[in-house]
Amino acid sequence: MEQATKTAKSGWRWIPSLYFGQGIPYVVVMMLAVVMYKKMGLSNTDIALYTSWLYLPWVIKPLWSPFVEMFRTKRFWIISMQLLIGAALALVALTLPTSNFFQITLALFWLMAFSSATHDIAADGFYMLALKEHQQAAFVGVRSTFYRLAMIAGQGGLVYIAGHFEKTTGDVTQAWSIVFFILAAMFLSLFIYHKFVLPVPASDHATTDNTRPMQQFYSVFIKFLQKKEILSILAFLLLFRFAEAQLVKLAAPFLLDGRDSGGLGLTTQALGMAYGTVGVIALTLGGLLGGYTIFRYGLKQMLWFMVAAVNIPNIVYVYLALTMPTDLTIISSAIAIEQFGYGFGFTAYMMFMIMVADGEHKTAHYALCTGFMALGMMLPGMASGWIQEQLGYTNFFIWICIATLPSFIAASFIKIKPGFGKRQE
Repeated sequence: MEQATKTAKSGWRWIPSLYFGQGIPYVVVMMLAVVMYKKMGLSNTDIALYTSWLYLPWVIKPLWSPFVEMFRTKRFWIISMQLLIGAALALVALTLPTSNFFQITLALFWLMAFSSATHDIAADGFYMLALKEHQQAAFVGVRSTFYRLAMIAGQGGLVYIAGHFEKTTGDVTQAWSIVFFILAAMFLSLFIYHKFVLPVPASDHATTDNTRPMQQFYSVFIKFLQKKEILSILAFLLLFRFAEAQLVKLAAPFLLDGRDSGGLGLTTQALGMAYGTVGVIALTLGGLLGGYTIFRYGLKQMLWFMVAAVNIPNIVYVYLALTMPTDLTIISSAIAIEQFGYGFGFTAYMMFMIMVADGEHKTAHYALCTGFMALGMMLPGMASGWIQEQLGYTNFFIWICIATLPSFIAASFIKIKPGFGKRQE
């Protein structure tokens, strides 16, 4: 009991930094790489084609998640991957001035993406091992908050720093090299900090049977598929964000596109303020409230409120497309409403994955859940651009509202453990 209390109190020492560190590589690979390549003169076709493939490690990470569980501790994997990510970031900075920078940095981003996905597996497993169930619910908003702060740092702060050095040095390549050296130093610091600060849970140990590792590997997947109500579980994992997966791909283009194309015609700076800063702050606050609400009332009681919170606020984009406001305050407020609802409701999805993964092989099973989550985001998102071009922005956002129905239907079939996530009295 004393050890559990000590671990819970020390959570504030490592959970914020762990999940901030988890968010940064994802932002670098999925957002910062796009901006950098654009500034370095690559075509939109090449940027979209090659950087889209970088999402793949997060989709297929369940394929190697059992090995993370079978060999070494989660603590070992976290620290090792942070060192590897830091090294990859430094190599990006060093290779940007070369003539074949695109091929080399793309390979390094692949290394970073796989390292980051492995880090995610270990960090999520470590979170479940180091904290009790009600403590996990209490900190779920905190981990989401600092992950979102990493989004703000990446989409806002790092791009701003790059722009600053572009102006002061007059050299785009040098500016982005400085940014990646800063990132490398950050991850070296995280590596050192977590090496000394991360707790050492007794349950964090390798689970391999050295005589039959491949049999154990397949057993992890079989046991996941043998879970009760597995079809309803998979449907919920794939469909909970069906509408959001499409909306998130077109929100920024809608805000940036000219008014003659049906967009709002925001500048890049205005986009960063409205969507990258105000929106992410609202998302963060929603996540904090969602975590507290589940901690207070339990997931089962709050599920439908949270499903509604994720989906119903999407209607603000119909309003924006119909009224075409020019006031940035109105636009930012609408985005904040949608993002706050998304952050609030998404905590239910996170806790659902924790519930599904609970039991034997929880690290690998949680990774399987996140793999299906990534697939549920990737597939609808791939088609969203084509749908928008066929319908136009207004009708596309109406379609988004209709596309929320599968989320409600999937939620009606899942079963939540009574009292799951609720604080212990």
